[in-house]
Amino acid sequence: MGGWADSLHVDPVAPLLKADDPALSWSARHELFGEAGDPMSLWELPPVRSALCRQRADGSWRNPGGREEIRSQRDYDLLASYEALLPLVYQYRLDSRHPAIAAAADFLLGFQSEEGDLRGIYGSQYSPNYTAAILATLIDAGYLSDPRVELGIRWLLSIRQNDGGWTVPWRTRAPAEARSYKVAMRLPKPLAPDHSKPFSHLITGIVLRALAAHPAYRTGPEARLGATLLASRFFKPDAYPDRRAAVYWEKLRYPFRWTDIVSALDAITQVGIGREDQQVQAALQWLAQHQRPDGLWRSPYEKARDPHIHHWVSFAIARLFRRLEPA
Repeated sequence: MGGWADSLHVDPVAPLLKADDPALSWSARHELFGEAGDPMSLWELPPVRSALCRQRADGSWRNPGGREEIRSQRDYDLLASYEALLPLVYQYRLDSRHPAIAAAADFLLGFQSEEGDLRGIYGSQYSPNYTAAILATLIDAGYLSDPRVELGIRWLLSIRQNDGGWTVPWRTRAPAEARSYKVAMRLPKPLAPDHSKPFSHLITGIVLRALAAHPAYRTGPEARLGATLLASRFFKPDAYPDRRAAVYWEKLRYPFRWTDIVSALDAITQVGIGREDQQVQAALQWLAQHQRPDGLWRSPYEKARDPHIHHWVSFAIARLFRRLEPA
């Protein structure tokens, strides 16, 4: 095969290029081979037009379901709008030049508190994970220099645990204080974290994506420590109930949502930790061992709307091996 694909049993590029998905083909050619290309060529594809037809005048997408006893319709719409933005930014490469992205950014950032977090998906409670996930998406969409993004990143750095990682603050409180998820979301104000409690690798992995996306923060000491902590937890259970089981490391998905082994490696390697790290090397070996004979990796999210979800996960993995190719 030659080059970065030598670490794998099968070259994954051929099945990526053969898939009937022009966005996937564009991404593979652009990021795996360095071919120049105008992402605006993807902006009129049918999935993009379909998604933008559902966008409302205020820049949001409506969540059709939801339970009012848990969160308000507006907070549900915040979640739906973030989810709608993921494929538009990461698969179809829409960015701040597109009016739909500009409108969506204003809607999402309209949930920013004076402290800097984006509040609503967890009701009144702090949500470092969703704050970071939305900020990472907006940074990658071209909002790097937006002062609202800077405020959000600084808030993320301020909410760290004493060990240098992150968790959902209300999860660190005693049960008598935090009570149930549903009750915590309806409290009049957010619960402050108990900073002495351990970090969550689920939350730390998501926050690290935002720091890794930002060139001013990806090489900072906070990102480096977060990456080291995250790598130390590969294939282990989390310290908190949310997606606790170790098997969640293997639940691969792209665009990234939660923390799995590929999303974690993607952020860690952007921070600057590479093959020299034993945990990274072991994770890459695990990925190589789980490649299928057709050159792809399988996502467990079989019922996802994207018919090429396995191909997109495989693209993200191939990009990792390409990034870590020895000089």
